[in-house]
Amino acid sequence: MAKKKNTMTTAFGAPVGDDLNSQTAGPRGPVLMQDMHLIEKLAHFDRERIPERVVHAKGAGAYGHFEVTADVTRYTKAAFLSKIGKKTDVFVRFSTVGGEKGSADAERDPRGFAIKFYTEEGNYDMAGNNTPVFFIRDPLKFPDFIHTQKRNPATNCKDPDMFWDFLSLTPESIHQVTVLFSDRGTPATYRHMNGYSSHTYKWYNAKGDYFWVQYHFKTDQGIRNMTRQEAGEMCGKDPDHATRDLYNAIEKGDFPSWTLEVQILTPEQARDFKWDILDITKVWPHSEVPPITVGKLVLNRNPENYFAEVEQAAFCPGNFVPGIAASPDKMLQARLFSYHDTHLHRLGTNYHLIPVNRSKNAPEHSYQRDGYMRVDNGGGAGPNYWPNSFGAPEPDPKANEPHLPLEGDAGRHPFGHSNDDFVQAGTLFSTVMTKQDREHLVGNIVGHLGGAQKRIQLRQCAIFYKAHPDYGTGVAKGLGLNLDEVKRLAAMTSEERAAATAG
Repeated sequence: MAKKKNTMTTAFGAPVGDDLNSQTAGPRGPVLMQDMHLIEKLAHFDRERIPERVVHAKGAGAYGHFEVTADVTRYTKAAFLSKIGKKTDVFVRFSTVGGEKGSADAERDPRGFAIKFYTEEGNYDMAGNNTPVFFIRDPLKFPDFIHTQKRNPATNCKDPDMFWDFLSLTPESIHQVTVLFSDRGTPATYRHMNGYSSHTYKWYNAKGDYFWVQYHFKTDQGIRNMTRQEAGEMCGKDPDHATRDLYNAIEKGDFPSWTLEVQILTPEQARDFKWDILDITKVWPHSEVPPITVGKLVLNRNPENYFAEVEQAAFCPGNFVPGIAASPDKMLQARLFSYHDTHLHRLGTNYHLIPVNRSKNAPEHSYQRDGYMRVDNGGGAGPNYWPNSFGAPEPDPKANEPHLPLEGDAGRHPFGHSNDDFVQAGTLFSTVMTKQDREHLVGNIVGHLGGAQKRIQLRQCAIFYKAHPDYGTGVAKGLGLNLDEVKRLAAMTSEERAAATAG
């Protein structure tokens, strides 16, 4: 017996008799305004695209779980990390960063790596990238940096002058630039790349002791990257290759996984550490802070509807649970505000009630009410204020994090501690990279930087030279630049170099 079909209805449940012909005045007459089915359909269509993310616009996502494999209760009282074998549901979104929603997955770009843990104490979001460092360390520079990665306001085209002008005037970017223009800048798929918190976070235990932590999600599939030639070919052949790969792998039961390792420093160790632990342009060398394994992340279920579950997914670095908190990292502090503010603009004041974002294992009990798209009972008849004497939800002092001592004068302070922007990039180039890696890095840079003005090329090559002479020399030769001029600029301060190469 054939299954009975459901009757098509309007948004409010009224049956639709004809979904192919509009109401008109006669067979050839104008459309009638009274055709509410047509008006409802067009009005919804006009509004079915929400604002695109300014960054991380294009992405792919999947559900899975995180399982604890080591005892870390001496470091954190987070319930989802409380015992070996404990599993927590997750939703993960991967993305490109600078490109628009229609850009190619194989573009040279950092990749977003965001995880939503649906814990019993509320949602915990880790919004990271596939690189352990970033281009800048002060959020005041962030809007300007992103503008340079987008389109020229006059031509509406990508502009190498914009791209490299900013970076060559921002020496702190050299570490991330070196990572981005290596083959790591074009991962083969989302399954074959690592994820990093990049920022330092605070973990604290039941006794109130706190520690500084960085996360590394290491792919169990192994690192695989593409050369610029392979990436260029893939952009034309299949611009959605990484999105398709993730979906197909999970669909056929080839579930991708990552091993979580963390680096941990006590406050005392951090105080004497060579590198500023709050500087997102630096890494903590593994030889100095050996990582410990904490757990396993597995993705095993695809979304049923991309828009509902991936496009509307909202991750916020400010979503913490007891046992985990923010550090004073300037970039992180700004992200705590900016992400939530972006979601309010893009999805609305009640974006936390969208199913993919809802705290499904710890129901919301708050006095926040009303607003656009409030589709539950809005708190019912209970009070909408605190304090009250009606037995409604009340704060729990045990949820407070340990106090963090702070001191200093209010003002606009530059980073001062261990502020050598070139050593780690130089070590990455000379010690970590193979000869082939270095050749690919130089070739990738030459191919992109070659589109910028010569004065910008010289300024950027001076920064490469300061990281390592072979680095700067290789790029300069590839661009046909005068090496003596590059060396002369490298010996200058940033201010002098900017003045000497001004337009």
